[in-house]
Amino acid sequence: MTSSNADSSMPSEPNAPLNELNEPADRMDAVDATDATESDADATDASANDGEIHSGVGVLDKTVKILDALESGPATLGQLVAATGLARPTAHRLAIALERHRFVLRDQHSRFALGSRFAELAAAAGEDRLLTAAGPILQTLLDRTGESAQIYRRQGDQRVCIAAVERASGLRDSIPVGAMLSMEAGSAAQILLAWEDSDRMHQGLRHAKFSAAKLAAVRKRGWSESVNEREEGVCSISAPIRNASGQVIAAISISGPSGRMGNAPGRRYAPLVMAAGKYLTDALIKASSGR
Repeated sequence: MTSSNADSSMPSEPNAPLNELNEPADRMDAVDATDATESDADATDASANDGEIHSGVGVLDKTVKILDALESGPATLGQLVAATGLARPTAHRLAIALERHRFVLRDQHSRFALGSRFAELAAAAGEDRLLTAAGPILQTLLDRTGESAQIYRRQGDQRVCIAAVERASGLRDSIPVGAMLSMEAGSAAQILLAWEDSDRMHQGLRHAKFSAAKLAAVRKRGWSESVNEREEGVCSISAPIRNASGQVIAAISISGPSGRMGNAPGRRYAPLVMAAGKYLTDALIKASSGR
C-alpha cells in the first residue's frame, strides 16, 4: 500500500451495468529398445512414405503423436497406444512426462487429456491483443471507481501483473507491471484458479487462503472479492477475461484500501469489473475471428 498527502474524493456509487495406468515403477520408466537406441538417421529413414511428418528427432515425433491423439479428446493409455502405434511403455512414458510439464493432465476417469500449459502459452502469445484493448478499459475502471486497476495472467504457480493503472493520489494499492504475486490469496488468484481442471484446482487449494466452496461461488456468480486476504487492509474485486474458446486466460481487477472500499466491495463494484472483463473478452474474440 502506498499513499500521498492528498486524496481524491470517491466517485458516486457505480451503477450495475484406470486401472490400466497403475504401471509398476520399472515399467513407467521402461523404454523399448527401439526408442532407446533410435538415432536421428533411423528416425528420418523410418516410414519415409507413410504420410507422417518426420523431424529427424524420434522422441519429438512420438511426443507429437501423443498430442495429436489427444486433440480429439481424452484417451486411456490403451486408446493412445492404438491411436499412435507406439509401444505401450513408450506411450506411457511420454504421456507421464507431458503430464509433469502440464501439457497433459488426467481427468476424473484417469484418462489422459490436453493440459493447461497450452492455454498459458496461448495467453502469452495473445497478450499483445489483450494489452492493446486493455489500456482504455483499465482507465475507465479507475475513473469510475477511483481505485487502481490491473490485469493478471497465471504463470506457473504464480500470477503476473501484465497491465495496471493507479490513482494519482491518496492511499492506493500499488502493483507495478511485471510484479509476481502468489496464487494462494487475492481475488485475481481466485479467478485464475476457479475454472481450472479439478486436479489442478485442488492442488492450488492446498495452501490457499480461500476454499473450494468459495471458488464454486465465484464460478456461479462470475466474479470474486477478497478483503484482507492478500494483505491486511487491502480489498480487491476481479472478473475473468476469456479467449475465443471460452477459457479463462486472465483476470481483471480493481484494488484499494478496505477503509475506503468497505467490507463487501463486490456489492458495489462487481458489475463494473464484470463488464470490463466481458468487453475485453469480446475484443479478443473479435480479433481472433479477424472481424
